[in-house]
Amino acid sequence: MTRHLFGTDGIRGTANIDPMTAETALRVAMATALQFRRGDHRHRVVIGKDTRLSGYLLEPALTAGFISMGMDVVLVGPLPTPAVAMLTRSLRADMGVVISASHNPYQDNGIKLFGPDGYKLSDEVEAAIEARMALPFGPDLAAPADLGRASRLDDATGRYIEYVKNTFPRGLRLDGLKIVVDCANGAAYKVAPKVLYELGADVVPVGVAPDGTNINKGCGATATQTLQEQVVAHGAHLGVALDGDADRLIMVDEAGRPIDGDQLMTLIATSWARSQTLRGGGVVATVMSNLGMERHLGGLGLHLARTPVGDRYVVEMMREHGYNVGGEQSGHV
Repeated sequence: MTRHLFGTDGIRGTANIDPMTAETALRVAMATALQFRRGDHRHRVVIGKDTRLSGYLLEPALTAGFISMGMDVVLVGPLPTPAVAMLTRSLRADMGVVISASHNPYQDNGIKLFGPDGYKLSDEVEAAIEARMALPFGPDLAAPADLGRASRLDDATGRYIEYVKNTFPRGLRLDGLKIVVDCANGAAYKVAPKVLYELGADVVPVGVAPDGTNINKGCGATATQTLQEQVVAHGAHLGVALDGDADRLIMVDEAGRPIDGDQLMTLIATSWARSQTLRGGGVVATVMSNLGMERHLGGLGLHLARTPVGDRYVVEMMREHGYNVGGEQSGHV
């Protein structure tokens, strides 16, 4: 089976223009529910989104589609993509959905799907879902008594903040560090500053006033000029720029110089190799990564395994071959 609707990161397009319409969202939800509806248990799906105005269009359509197929829906509101992956596992959900077009302008939106393990779907599963969308759903609709229900998880933000903090080494704090964090007026506008503040940093928040149309506009990981200027102006030690759904970042040093994903992966791999915690003998990255990175790693006795563009291809290779560091030059790590 081939995919036409799905790209390298789900479905994406201009909001309210085919294919990014309420009708498409409804059918995607119905087809995906069929794909993941197995067994007699109450099925559950977690739906998160970023701050785009069109999220109000797509979220109800997806919700209706899942409910019509007998799946319960848990709505978590604006949260980073990794939060939805985490909550999908934590809530023992059958799948997760993120409504976002990542680093694109507000006019665009997208639908990303996750399996019960919190990982993005394979090409084969996406192709199967796309094929189901072309078929009638009549025989598979839930009976009136078996319709799903929708609820809102009010403490989703707090759960994710605690999860992120728990990935930080115990006993280590950020006291004495001034950090500028640019949230791109996107999904992390609440959680990112809070995480850094609760770990002890002096936080200067930027891009934390979303209005539905200013996501990624002159800010965030794709427009770091504002962050660079703010780091220098505030005398900060470093800066962090996220994209609209906060699954990628670009960092800035104390002089306002950007540090991209290749540099971050190289720093991590070098440090972990020294501490003997690096697995797989190297790093997984895409064909877009710099040759200089490959040569530097080679000088350390490490190798660079390359994949097609797309963070899910990186993750697939990491899981298959036992690597624990991978990412993209764009800032997925």
